[in-house]
Amino acid sequence: MAVPVSQMWTVASYVLKQKLRGRKRYPLVLMLEPLFRCNLACAGCGKIQYPAETLKRHLSVEECVRAVEECGAPIVSIPGGEPLLHPDIDKIVDELVARGKYIYLCTNAILLEKHLHRFKPSKHLSFSVHLDGTREDHDHAVCRDGVYDVAIAAIETAVKKGFRVTTNTTVFSNADPQRLREMFDILMDLGVEGMMLSPGYQYEKAPDQEHFLSRTGTINLFRKILGNAKRRWVFNQSPLFIEFLKGKWDLECTPWGNPTYNLFGWQKPCYLLQDGYAETFEELMNTVDWDQYGRASGNERCQDCMVHCGYEPSAVDATFGTLSGFASSAWTTLFGSPRLTPEEMAEELPAPNSSPQLVELEI
Repeated sequence: MAVPVSQMWTVASYVLKQKLRGRKRYPLVLMLEPLFRCNLACAGCGKIQYPAETLKRHLSVEECVRAVEECGAPIVSIPGGEPLLHPDIDKIVDELVARGKYIYLCTNAILLEKHLHRFKPSKHLSFSVHLDGTREDHDHAVCRDGVYDVAIAAIETAVKKGFRVTTNTTVFSNADPQRLREMFDILMDLGVEGMMLSPGYQYEKAPDQEHFLSRTGTINLFRKILGNAKRRWVFNQSPLFIEFLKGKWDLECTPWGNPTYNLFGWQKPCYLLQDGYAETFEELMNTVDWDQYGRASGNERCQDCMVHCGYEPSAVDATFGTLSGFASSAWTTLFGSPRLTPEEMAEELPAPNSSPQLVELEI
């Protein structure tokens, strides 16, 4: 099942309206974190390292709805923690669906089959199941045996019951390109709507600090993973972001594109960095010095980041804001991602501390 035409139209018309209004900064996806609590302790995660009293808290339905209306983004991603641990997660989803928002409910799927009856299939709701590889790799990444099989079974059940299902995969330096490609085939066979990929961000509090990727390491690895992508693979991401991961399109971060609201308020400046909080969305947009973030700023914390929450909005903006971006996106959508030559696949870009030379696609 492809992304609903209504969703594509909603996003496209929303972006074009922002352009016509001359808005340089606007939200595309709200990252709504109703809780930090989780039933896993993944080695690469920096989101659950909070005191016990914080992990016991969660946002109310009213707080979630107020944040969504305040922000105005057409898409709401609900990560965590594990959102299915929230006692009113079904009510939150119902309220947002009633407001016409498109929701990606992120889950490790351990509780998905148990709670599936609380939700109704809708074009506005997609379960985004976290999978970091095939069985051995995923179970290692989440530090628990058997989670992969539970997730696959939950995907099968949700698809059979008519739910939209996508996946999200965080890629680290120890990822095996061939096994990830095998996972893509498995997910397509299961009927997954689309797959999202992102290199992991180097959270300071993550237990595993060894396997985070440098910028050039990301490009080298994603060239091996996606350099000759199969046409049957469907990614829940814009074509320009996929090319960016392979070092074939130049993008600058737009940290305001996916703003985050959680227990502490509006997180400055983005989902990945914590430089304080704002009480309102307007305060977030107007008080953050956005020039201090992104690779071009020189901020050390941003130099290796190529994560989707910062660059997917950039890709969408380039698609609708530039002729070359629109033409390249259209070409890739119609004819598939340009295949890299064997030489490009084998090429190793310069050492992590040097700046990769990114070029726009030639079509």
